[in-house]
Amino acid sequence: MMLLVGILAPLPVPAAPLRTGPVLVLGDSLSAAYGIPIASGWVSLLEARLRAAPAPREVVNASISGETTAGGLARLPKLLAEHEPALVVVELGANDALRGLPIAAPRENLRRIVEQIHQSGARVLLLGIEIPVNYGPQYRDSLRAMYRDLAGDFKLPLVPFLLDGVALDPDLMQADGLHPTAAAQPRLLDNVWPALEKALQP
Repeated sequence: MMLLVGILAPLPVPAAPLRTGPVLVLGDSLSAAYGIPIASGWVSLLEARLRAAPAPREVVNASISGETTAGGLARLPKLLAEHEPALVVVELGANDALRGLPIAAPRENLRRIVEQIHQSGARVLLLGIEIPVNYGPQYRDSLRAMYRDLAGDFKLPLVPFLLDGVALDPDLMQADGLHPTAAAQPRLLDNVWPALEKALQP
């Protein structure tokens, strides 16, 4: 049985040689600048930073409000073929979790997303999310473990919580308590930047 498990476990994929294509962000409302001007969103701020870098790089924001891991998986092949990204930033799972879906479903979708990105020759950066405490500690722990385990299995860079330092500050969250304000977006970029900058190194 141990041998069988070893065979079925995902094989670590070494980082692909860095391509010249764009950074593709595959996300949901947290990356689609929900409720704020598009130009204020963290992905737009990232685009401005990369445009001013010594080696400028384009950013393609393929994030859609309400997107799930299943939706991202369905859209991914066309996005990979069209843009040939160097790096795909995957920010999905929040809407699966808010619907209370069994963790096995988004975990499998994310696994397939990562595999398809690697097969395309691009690198992956995984962004984790957290959900409100009323979902219970067991579900929240399972969600955290999902991102951590995927990152470990595939040797991916991981930002454990995109909204770290933001989610519990009412001044940085919109009235719905789920989406960050425009003022919070630089902090989101700061959370992502160290891992993203490293992922873009040759």
